[in-house]
Amino acid sequence: MQTQSLVGGKWIGADDGSTLAVTNPATDELVASVPCGGAAETGRAIDAAWGAFKPWAARTAADRANLLHKLSSLMQRDTDRLAKLMTLEQGKPLAEAKGEIGYATSFLDWSAEEAKRLNGEILPASAPDKRILVLRQPVGVTAIITPWNFPAAMITRKLGPALAAGCTVVIKPAEETPLSALAIGELACEAGFPDGVINIVTGKPAEIGGAIFEDPRVRKLSFTGSTSVGRMLMASASKNLLRLSLELGGHAPFIVFDDADLDGAVAAALACKFRNAGQTCICANRFYIQAGVYEEFAAKFATAIGGLRVGDGFEEGVHVGPLINDDAVTKVESHIDDARAHGGKLLTGGKRVKVDGRADRFFAPTLVGEMSSDMLISREETFGPVAPLARFDSEQEVIELANASEYGLAAYFFTRDGARTMRVAEALEYGIIGANDGGPSTAQAPFGGVKHSGFGREGGKYAMDEYTELKYVSWKL
Repeated sequence: MQTQSLVGGKWIGADDGSTLAVTNPATDELVASVPCGGAAETGRAIDAAWGAFKPWAARTAADRANLLHKLSSLMQRDTDRLAKLMTLEQGKPLAEAKGEIGYATSFLDWSAEEAKRLNGEILPASAPDKRILVLRQPVGVTAIITPWNFPAAMITRKLGPALAAGCTVVIKPAEETPLSALAIGELACEAGFPDGVINIVTGKPAEIGGAIFEDPRVRKLSFTGSTSVGRMLMASASKNLLRLSLELGGHAPFIVFDDADLDGAVAAALACKFRNAGQTCICANRFYIQAGVYEEFAAKFATAIGGLRVGDGFEEGVHVGPLINDDAVTKVESHIDDARAHGGKLLTGGKRVKVDGRADRFFAPTLVGEMSSDMLISREETFGPVAPLARFDSEQEVIELANASEYGLAAYFFTRDGARTMRVAEALEYGIIGANDGGPSTAQAPFGGVKHSGFGREGGKYAMDEYTELKYVSWKL
């Protein structure tokens, strides 16, 4: 287990020797201690990235692609080890953690191929003795700030295209889950990435962020996290006009029309809502069920939820692990209490689950009926295993309900009507739409939101635009 920060190809501690404890959310046991670095360590990481940038950008696309494929191969080789490490520090079931490693490597492999397709253009000129060239070049040193809920995939989704484009990076992983990031860094060293191309600093968010925003050599920041933090980062980025990609909060609607395949919708709802204990930015948060099938869907969904097993992520057959911390449990409970106070009906779950010898952070998958607009859960992202149901009558009504949110990351709907599929997909004000699909995330598609869910896209060829600049050359012959 690597527990030091990676700067310029060397593993280092904090200058003052301070450390940050990484604990298992299922047991409160200490997993490891990592450096509690700050501005000084981040400054040296930026120095290293800046020094490595031009040589890295000068490499051929094939060279960069080969190293990305090598890193992917090493992660696949170490899937079991990386998954166990993730379950230790994050809590998700081991099977989910293994799935995340596969998802994480898909971004590296896709980006490796995109490195070979970063094409420029020759445009029609304005005069016979001129030529117009458009070059695509790497934006420069890139900072990457990632969340705790997907500690491997949220790194590689940014790291892959950044490196493929020719950028060098400074990564600041979440304080709760730094070990997955450091393990990826360790494998990057084994793969043969040059010193300084990948740097990882663990520690104080404010100091690390401050050093990033103060240094004009950093030309790009990619952040995944809350909307509130995203707003602060955007304000700080104004000093150096730092280019941003922000993937922020979500409040996804999940719509079931009366002509939908209810069994398929229930299966999708189960996976979409309760994966990672509901701690995902694109998981369904508001369920709108057409009145004619509301009771049947609610009954089927409640039965399916009852079959989910809650427990330590290392236990066989567990579907739902612990929430990340005590504040997360408190928020879940407050949303349920508020919903019941406003007329919500508890259909299943609604309480903590006691797991012998484990911390008190396990919460039963919960279904609440009769959601209304005056409930907190209808306006705020719960980030926990709670599904609230509301009835609707018409297509237009539910589109208005779904769009009545400041967020616009993901939305889901289920219908057998082809014309309705196109109408609703076009009308929903969200960056990602799951039409009869509760799991739309994939490496080749553009992932990102609109409104207060941020801007920029990660995935596929679209991610490369985030890490490159266009240069126009007017050439007089």
